Amino acid sequence: MTLESELALYRQRITTDSYPMSISEIANLYKDGEIDIHPEFQRIFRWSDSQRTQLIESILLGIPLPSIFVAQSKNGIWDVVDGVQRLSTIFQFMGILRDEDDNLLPPLVCGQAPFLSSLEGVTYQPAEGAAAALTRPQQLDFKRSRVDIKIIKRESDKRAKYDLFQRLNSLGSVATPQELRNCLLVSLSRTHFDWLQDISSSDAFQKVLNLPERLLDEQYHLELALRFVTLRTLPERRISSIGNIGDFLSGEILPFTEKSYSDLRGEQEAFESCFTLLNAALGADAMRKWNPSRERTEGAFSSTAYEVLALGLGYHLPKRDCSIEEVQSARQLLWSDPKFAPGFATGMRADQRMKKTIPYGRQLFSA
Repeated sequence: MTLESELALYRQRITTDSYPMSISEIANLYKDGEIDIHPEFQRIFRWSDSQRTQLIESILLGIPLPSIFVAQSKNGIWDVVDGVQRLSTIFQFMGILRDEDDNLLPPLVCGQAPFLSSLEGVTYQPAEGAAAALTRPQQLDFKRSRVDIKIIKRESDKRAKYDLFQRLNSLGSVATPQELRNCLLVSLSRTHFDWLQDISSSDAFQKVLNLPERLLDEQYHLELALRFVTLRTLPERRISSIGNIGDFLSGEILPFTEKSYSDLRGEQEAFESCFTLLNAALGADAMRKWNPSRERTEGAFSSTAYEVLALGLGYHLPKRDCSIEEVQSARQLLWSDPKFAPGFATGMRADQRMKKTIPYGRQLFSA
């Protein structure tokens, strides 16, 4: 295939339009429910106070903003692909931003700004706790500021939206790769995001992982749930060619959103069976290294334990019964095996480790 033919093919996959809109026009679309900025993103991650203040300052100074990218849904609603944080900041400053439960959020009070020292403590309209508010002329200037809107039309395919989201957001201020995947999931299928969040919040799963608060804040439990779903039955020939695990998981987001309700029910059954059993057998020590000589667990969460015990057990469930004693015995065998002696995974890339751990775990639980 020539470059020209490839260009023709991929240009057909995505149809766009572009035009500038005033902040006032965009705010009216938001108030009328005609633009979806995904309020749940605010729970996943958000800009710092400094970043938000700098955006308001830029608008007041007349500095052009980067384009906002939206995807037109089947019902005509604009779904924000890139620009959620910018629009959320603008709407909160104007006092119209609502959360997931449709509750009005407190208006944004600007912090210390790089150029406009008098902007600190200022709100769009007079508000409790604010030092001052914009004057009427300043409000009008703010509302009349224009933003370029790039529209991905409804006839564009889902893959094009996925690719665009990744390209636009991969260099943004998302704190962790999983937070980007979460936002991508919400953008592509809220149903699948809610499902993943639901299973990762289960009591048994949380107890088995026993993660510190920092990793929970970074959404690592969602990443581990996604690893379970994408790696549990992955053919061994593919395990050996995973490459970078982060890139692999991001690449699996689109196929994951195409899973049917029946597929999700099957995955949830395996997930719940696996972690209920691990919790009953090993509890909060399940994912820690077992020291056979001292007969106790040591250290923090172990990826090796997760890949061998959780993914190994999950591979066979719910097709076969497995006892608490069998799980306990499997942990003993894992940490007594010289192949997984202390230092086994030190300095080893995740994909290189998984070539050994995942097949080992599947064999360990094969009846």
